[in-house]
Amino acid sequence: MRRKPRSQNMSDNSTYQSPLCARYASKQMQYLFSNDMKFKTWRKLWIALAEAEQELGIAITDEQIRELRAHCEDINYADAQQREKIVRHDVMSHVYAYGLQCPKAKGIIHLGATSCYVGDNTDIIIMYEALGIIKRKLINVMDRLAQFALEYKDMPTLGFTHFQPAQLTTVGKRASLWLMDLVMDEEDIEHMFSKAKLLGSKGTTGTQASFLELFEGDHDKVKKLDALIAEKMGYGKVFPVSGQTYARKLDTQMLALLAQIAQSAYKFSNDMRLLQHLKELEEPFEKNQIGSSAMAYKRNPMRSERIGSLARYVIVDALNPAITASTQWFERTLDDSANRRISVAEAFLATDAILNIYLNVVNGIVVYPKVIRSRIMSELPFMATENIMMQAVKKGGDRQELHERIREYSMAASKRVKEEGLDNNLIHLIAQDEMFALNESEILAIMKPENYIGRAAEQTEEFVRDVVRPILKANSDMLGETAELTV
Repeated sequence: MRRKPRSQNMSDNSTYQSPLCARYASKQMQYLFSNDMKFKTWRKLWIALAEAEQELGIAITDEQIRELRAHCEDINYADAQQREKIVRHDVMSHVYAYGLQCPKAKGIIHLGATSCYVGDNTDIIIMYEALGIIKRKLINVMDRLAQFALEYKDMPTLGFTHFQPAQLTTVGKRASLWLMDLVMDEEDIEHMFSKAKLLGSKGTTGTQASFLELFEGDHDKVKKLDALIAEKMGYGKVFPVSGQTYARKLDTQMLALLAQIAQSAYKFSNDMRLLQHLKELEEPFEKNQIGSSAMAYKRNPMRSERIGSLARYVIVDALNPAITASTQWFERTLDDSANRRISVAEAFLATDAILNIYLNVVNGIVVYPKVIRSRIMSELPFMATENIMMQAVKKGGDRQELHERIREYSMAASKRVKEEGLDNNLIHLIAQDEMFALNESEILAIMKPENYIGRAAEQTEEFVRDVVRPILKANSDMLGETAELTV
């Protein structure tokens, strides 16, 4: 049966909306990848081009530049859209629309430039603006995790290797591992900012031929034009060489960095999910939150699960620019365009969402000390056997005989726990054996968990003081952000 055509006044619910915008990413990040941001930046670049060309002697009047500035923000979208239906070229459509608003400056808009002058420079500017948002959120996650790590640096907890009981660590030391991943990410962000550069004004194949003609063969002025445009747009450098586009490896590097942040968050979220299963730590759970439609008692780690879900998307999405950079032909092909419009924007939106959730979770982690202590005491008798044996030797026991006796008792206690579902009675078995000459009180004193955490507390304190705090201090103007989730 044929469907009736929908009304033109249909609601937003009748068309597809990206969940990244509808559910996850912040409005601030969404704006950066909006048409408004893009086309306003195009106009700023056209103004910078006109100003630089004027300063270098091209016949452009102050009146023309004032006209361009007057209409930098009020974009006549309808005119541009109507024109694009005719010419099938987005840049030329916006040159045309800008010219309608600026009749006196119409003839000098985009003078000497190619489409990538506005397109690529804008893409770089937006990516670095977006990376600034990512950095700010990462810094706030680091700050909260540092506070958590210090608060719980002395609280013993059972360590796991292969998710099997291992030596003790502390709750705070474990948090320092999550924090270390973020420190590495922050270092990479700083590196990315340190090499920030615009495409500049390179022309159709990157040779600047059109600008060389515009400046009547004056190479110094062509070079100066590049530098002036970058300066006016807030950048200190341009790509020294390029084809028509900037090297697409920049997109690869940007998304690889986002994928690394996603990996760090994914690791944290998996640990949180496992710890919530163990009932040791728990992500925030609101008063009226529903864990399951069927099982009313459930407290699912849905925020941590969402971090993992979005992180998986970012990690896979990072393959897109790698393929695009690999398949660019010579000085320019257009098979990058549609892919980049989607993959770059969505990587930033998803990473923004990941950090929103990460910050929300670390602002409300619930710790259950009694459960943590109980799990330690169920495993510690096995781990303490070496210390118990050494104490018994001090009282005159034979080490080899004691070792064999402890081995037998350990196997018996393990069987009791695993096969019979009973408690660990290793301490009781040892205390009853006169060979050890130790009572239960003496053995329990040996088994104090704090004696088995090594330098966990000191490592955590030193790491936060020497590594994390200097980063937070250098970025103190970014601190104080919180994250409220849409769902």
